[in-house]
Amino acid sequence: MPMPQAGDKAPGFSLPDQSGATVSLSQFKGRHVVLYFYPKDATPGCTTEACDFRDEHSALVKAGAVVLGVSPDSVASHQKFATKQGLPFSLLADPDHALADAYGVWGEKSLYGRKFMGLIRATFLIGPDAKVVRVWPKVKVAGHVAEVLATLQGGASSDAAPAPKKAPAKAPAAKKASAAAEAKPATVKKPAAKKAPAAKGAARKGARA
Repeated sequence: MPMPQAGDKAPGFSLPDQSGATVSLSQFKGRHVVLYFYPKDATPGCTTEACDFRDEHSALVKAGAVVLGVSPDSVASHQKFATKQGLPFSLLADPDHALADAYGVWGEKSLYGRKFMGLIRATFLIGPDAKVVRVWPKVKVAGHVAEVLATLQGGASSDAAPAPKKAPAKAPAAKKASAAAEAKPATVKKPAAKKAPAAKGAARKGARA
């Protein structure tokens, strides 16, 4: 299946989480849902990503979002992983990768030259109307959760505002340059004025001779 894009209706689902409870997209109608797919419980990159979502969970909830993680791991694996890392959100078990297929994140991968089928790390922000708001395909873990949060909060503000203050500093230098340019012609005029009488005297001596 192709990956849903912004504006598309998000594929629905009903899957068990780490406690065995069934979690459905329909139960979050009217709220944003951060649905993130990750390859495997307890691996380095997946642990870092889960902990980043954990650390920003209160801010994400305050911004109006529900966080749901999805991987092909079992309910028991999710329970162990969530308990060890203190994860406050649901991890959905998708062992037959049906949901991963529906979101277009199950595909060919390569590792050390070996190709195989697996889950591609990706995140979908689903709006209150159950339509996809934004897609992060092939996620790089570092800084990802901060970017998701910034999107929910309406984007980060620009840091470029103070830059114009440095422009006036060039003005004094321009004044010095113009003052120096005006000073040079004044010194050239005095020698030229003294040479004029000398030229007349030389002409009179030549007439007497």
